[in-house]
Amino acid sequence: MRIAVLGVGSIGGLILGALSKTEHHLIAVSRGETALRISAEGMVLHHHNGPIEMIPPGRFEIVDTMIDEEAYSISHSVDIAIICGKSGDTELLGRIARNVLASSGMVLSMQNGLGNVEKLNEIIGKERVLGGSTTHGAWKDDSGSIHWAGFGDITIGSLERKLPGKIETSLIQAFEDANLKPSWSENLNSSIWMKAIINVAINPICAIAGLENGMIESDPYLLSLSMAAASEAVTVARNKGIDFSDIDIENKVIGVIRSTSNNRCSMLQDLMSGRRTEIDSLCGRISEEAEAFGVPVPINTTLYALVKAIETANIE
Repeated sequence: MRIAVLGVGSIGGLILGALSKTEHHLIAVSRGETALRISAEGMVLHHHNGPIEMIPPGRFEIVDTMIDEEAYSISHSVDIAIICGKSGDTELLGRIARNVLASSGMVLSMQNGLGNVEKLNEIIGKERVLGGSTTHGAWKDDSGSIHWAGFGDITIGSLERKLPGKIETSLIQAFEDANLKPSWSENLNSSIWMKAIINVAINPICAIAGLENGMIESDPYLLSLSMAAASEAVTVARNKGIDFSDIDIENKVIGVIRSTSNNRCSMLQDLMSGRRTEIDSLCGRISEEAEAFGVPVPINTTLYALVKAIETANIE
């Protein structure tokens, strides 16, 4: 298959690097400095279990969207477009994906936050859109190297159908060959909301405090705050008809904190680099949904306000 990764940040870089061990044709769709670095130097992937892998630049086809804004050089040639860019860029990334997909191609959103799959449905068509979530942890250092800081899994699914088709099955096998521990979800909406619940319980707290994920568990005040944020998000999900009654949310969140304990979450990386975060599609979106149901979510609202204040100050 021809697989394009749109957005080669931490998770995008991890997926691209992990897939490099497979036989699939890989296309890195990035912009500016990142595209130039991969083209000239390839990638360095620090595996979660110790080894450091040097991936040569010839392993990837590179598309720099600073030069080729909507990736016309690979139009109608891609079997799977994996979107790993920020939720705020979903519209642009969706247009790129629509342009590069072959007639039978599919797009997979691996983005954080809520509402991305629905937006892609409008741009590309819901029968061609998959959603996904991951509990793998990754961060990118100043040299561009990717650190696979926590081993987790990937869940993918469709809002349209319960079972995977031919391309989806091939993608799951590709992820399996890349040791990304994939699975198919028959209830994508629940999977996306579960990832959002985990995100609001970890990312804004670590971003505000400047901590790696594992520090939440070691501080009882932070852990209590984390669980309160998760509990609010579960209440909103329940009002939307998503039932998590058979899942121990606290154990789920702590499990991810432990498996990614040495990871710097993407929101912390964004604030450290003076970039916009995905707080709008996480605590912001949960606060909006809660208001529609008349449900108070003071923890998420406060976390949203604090991250937005830091983000604004950093960008200005």
